[in-house]
Amino acid sequence: MRLSSSYRLVLLLALAGMPAAPRHAEAPPAPPAYDLTLDTVVQFWDGTYDWAQVWAGAIPGAGKDGQPAVVVTAQKENNKSDDYYYGVHTFRSDDMGGTWGAAEPHPELEPKTNADGTILGLCDFVSGWHAPTGKLLITGHTVRYANGRLAPTPYARSTAYAAYDPKTNRWTPWRQLELPDTDKFYNAGSGMCQRVTESDGTLLLPIYYKSKSEDRRECYSVTVLRCAFDGEILRYLEHGDELTHEVPRGLCEPSLTKFQGQYFLTLRNDVKGYVTSGTDGLHFEAMRPWTFDDGADLGSYNTMQHWVTHSSGLFLVYTRRGAGNDHVIRNRAPLFMAQVDPKRLCVLRATERILVPDRGASLGNFGVTTISERETWVTVNECMYSPECQKRGSDGSVFAAHIRWSTPNPTGR
Repeated sequence: MRLSSSYRLVLLLALAGMPAAPRHAEAPPAPPAYDLTLDTVVQFWDGTYDWAQVWAGAIPGAGKDGQPAVVVTAQKENNKSDDYYYGVHTFRSDDMGGTWGAAEPHPELEPKTNADGTILGLCDFVSGWHAPTGKLLITGHTVRYANGRLAPTPYARSTAYAAYDPKTNRWTPWRQLELPDTDKFYNAGSGMCQRVTESDGTLLLPIYYKSKSEDRRECYSVTVLRCAFDGEILRYLEHGDELTHEVPRGLCEPSLTKFQGQYFLTLRNDVKGYVTSGTDGLHFEAMRPWTFDDGADLGSYNTMQHWVTHSSGLFLVYTRRGAGNDHVIRNRAPLFMAQVDPKRLCVLRATERILVPDRGASLGNFGVTTISERETWVTVNECMYSPECQKRGSDGSVFAAHIRWSTPNPTGR
């Protein structure tokens, strides 16, 4: 494929990156110790479909003996098509993952048929408990299909959401978040974007977007929305800085966390991941590429990174190059976790651990959930995109990596 001269220049600049974090700085505090185990939620692969888009939500006190109930949301993925996902199902465990119920469908979360025959669905969702309303809230974005495949662009896209009430065991029908500037936010969604619930119940919800006039350009921008949620309706209040970067495809799949009073935002890009921080969750400093603490590029590209947040330690979950994994699409296995230095905004190489191993398959969109003060889970599926996946040992498993903290995590999200 021949690249234009302008695209080659942008690519070279992106590869060159920005100045690395200082190498000589005060060492971060020792991270909390943790044990790690890997469990299988479900295994399914029939030659066409696997389970994907898996994210766990924890419902406090709803499980056995006062433990949390864990509800994993998932969609079947058609691996003979391109990013084609069906309605949302759930798997539930009342004993912290010891046993799991069968997949349960939910008519309220099924795709909808448009007047023109195209299909409008929900995908790339994040699950999280909203304590003020006692609801499990999922946020993601809409996707449009035509003739069994992704519909040709441009088309409008929006943040989609739905809520589960454990008292009634019912989901609200999924809705679309209304934003004030439909031209600016013509193609906008919160797919795979970790959010923060503030103490007043408002949500800081990252999105990535393109305007209507720019929709044919492969360049997204990022902002964080402040939203109110009353248990059924998610309502826009304001948004913060509009972050842009002239790199291929722009910035995608932003994820936000709050750690010791500071907000941290990680951003996906085709060439490399980026990170920034700020004091209010809406406004941020200049972004920089993710690096290890020795200044070397982290090697995470063209996929998401997410946060694991303990009250006394901040961690990043990611995939990367350089792990003997060039046989995996976009090097999306194994799945790593390492401590982050919150002052230098870099990953501490010596703390890196494998959460989910490389078994030949690309690991799909993954989720991070604080289950209790003692446990955080990372959930992910194996994407069975080629026969080579099975030859190397993959079987369409959905995994839950249990991170068990040595000290309680009272402020985790």
